[in-house]
Amino acid sequence: MSSTPSALVAIVAELRAALDAGADQIELIVADPDRGRGRFAGERVVVDGQPHVHRPWRVWVDLAERLELRLLTPRPRDDGRLLLTFERLAPRADRRDWAVDAEADPREKYGARSAYARIAKAEDPGFVLDLAEALERARLPPAPRVLDLGCNDGEVLELIAALLGADRAATLVGVDHSPSAIAAARARLPGQRLLELDLNQLCADPHAHALGRFDLVVALNTLHSPGVDERALLGLITRELLAPAGALVLGLPNCTYRDGEQLFGARTLNITRQAELSLLVKRVAYYRRYLHKRTKRVFVTGKYYVLVTAVCERRGA
Repeated sequence: MSSTPSALVAIVAELRAALDAGADQIELIVADPDRGRGRFAGERVVVDGQPHVHRPWRVWVDLAERLELRLLTPRPRDDGRLLLTFERLAPRADRRDWAVDAEADPREKYGARSAYARIAKAEDPGFVLDLAEALERARLPPAPRVLDLGCNDGEVLELIAALLGADRAATLVGVDHSPSAIAAARARLPGQRLLELDLNQLCADPHAHALGRFDLVVALNTLHSPGVDERALLGLITRELLAPAGALVLGLPNCTYRDGEQLFGARTLNITRQAELSLLVKRVAYYRRYLHKRTKRVFVTGKYYVLVTAVCERRGA
């Protein structure tokens, strides 16, 4: 346990040295961020007559996330400072461990028994606020038709209905290829239309025409999924599924999950200490260019989930 050095670079070095030495927990004594409200990180603050470097709470949260640590609840001290405890996260799980039934049935990679089912997007404040903003931009009619491609257990459709409000009688339609996920979605959203269907099959046969057109189409973590024909699906959405003044929300994950924590940026096999954003940027640029050419006004928002929202020009003006 130590008091924080004056420079952040020294704090980072201290934490990394402790981790390299095998420490599972690291404690730091820091100035209470509440004592420096309104000051920026690095400004000086006096706590009980003693000078300290002010660091907002965000600094410690971000530092823990970047070093793949868990920041435990801070403990106040009698001298006006706080005791922070950083805890090493459990090792990364093999991706196969996330998909319980994937070897027996590839459709269950993200099914109801996979570890992915533990993740609740509706508990990510950034996602909720960004999705709410996307819905505001869409300017949906009083009784919109909403389609979620890759709806999984229906959580996002349920969230959309909640964000629209009880006075907006939305018709919800979801498509997913996982039998267990669709079963969960049907239990969550009784009376709505939830279809067990492969998205490539949707592109190849008349099912798309039977679905009709929608005021809002949502596809989160879907277009780029392995085995999905991204360009064919995007073309199907814009040609067959969107109403003339409809809005589209595409979502791309920009996070990884580890030991109960959500960490910024997807990791690649050969880069472990920082996120690799090039593929994300490339896809976002492609979606934006594609949709803009089809007279859509496009917005890109988000942090852990990047949302590409396309609205009709006359509606988004």
